[in-house]
Amino acid sequence: MQFEALQVFCDIARCRSFSQAAAVQQPPLTQSAVSQIVHQLEKRLGVQLIDRSTRPLQLTPLGQVYHQGCKQLVERYLELEASIKQSRPQLTATVQAAAIYSVGLGDMGQYVERFTAEQPFARVHVEYLHSNRVVEKVRDGCVDLGLVSFPRKARDLVVLPWREEDMVLACQPGHPLARQTKVRLEQLSGEKYIAFDKDLGIRRQVDRFLRQQGVAVEVELEFDNIENIKKGIEIAGGVALLPEPTLRQEVDAGLLAARKLADCRFVRPLAIIYRRQHRPSPAAQRFIDLLLENGNGDAQKNGNGTAHKRNKARKKK
Repeated sequence: MQFEALQVFCDIARCRSFSQAAAVQQPPLTQSAVSQIVHQLEKRLGVQLIDRSTRPLQLTPLGQVYHQGCKQLVERYLELEASIKQSRPQLTATVQAAAIYSVGLGDMGQYVERFTAEQPFARVHVEYLHSNRVVEKVRDGCVDLGLVSFPRKARDLVVLPWREEDMVLACQPGHPLARQTKVRLEQLSGEKYIAFDKDLGIRRQVDRFLRQQGVAVEVELEFDNIENIKKGIEIAGGVALLPEPTLRQEVDAGLLAARKLADCRFVRPLAIIYRRQHRPSPAAQRFIDLLLENGNGDAQKNGNGTAHKRNKARKKK
């Protein structure tokens, strides 16, 4: 059995598509060639690995087991090959990550650039999704790790606190509340509010926080991501509670104003998640460590040492 066939099968499992898996090969293969590779694997094993009746493609139960074994073999072999070529240990393979949209392309890009500079034989591919889809991707084994907000504890997942971001009031620069350096939460009562969609976890957390503070807002618009909420504020007015780091670009450009809360503190916790029963590959673990190291700096910059304390405790263990 050729090693390349195992790589192709792992790419099919990750992409859930023969055509996409064919396109990422070096050099690219045809869709029929990829399909033939899977056929030969199934013939050799005497079992069906992929359910072709669904879209996107799904692995059969035995296909999932086979994928986990192949993935580990491929990663270990690539790491061994790189270490031999360079006469010193090197990490290789591609780290697959899924992140919520608001982590930000620019923010995550800095982590990816640093990782690539440190590990030139490894790559990081980040897919941006809604929070519930990030969790699904991690559970299905489609990605090595996920980045989510307001993480929930789960028996099948390891949840590592990453950083905390202060939630602030976002509004147009000309809004009356923008004249203040800090805003009392009671001043939001009756304001036209631009909210997250009801099915998102962050919406439930914001609603709970407002109820606890005895504040009632009028939901004017609902969007499924922070970028659309910011655009909604720019165009239609209104206010929203958003993570402060996600507003920096608009504040610097004079498009939005961000005001801290005067009488209370509300934070958005971010976390790194991965499957408990499947230890991250060396490359994925190094990327996780890099995120945690930089998360400390972000926490300290925002005046919050929680992530730093948690990471110190984790290292002691």
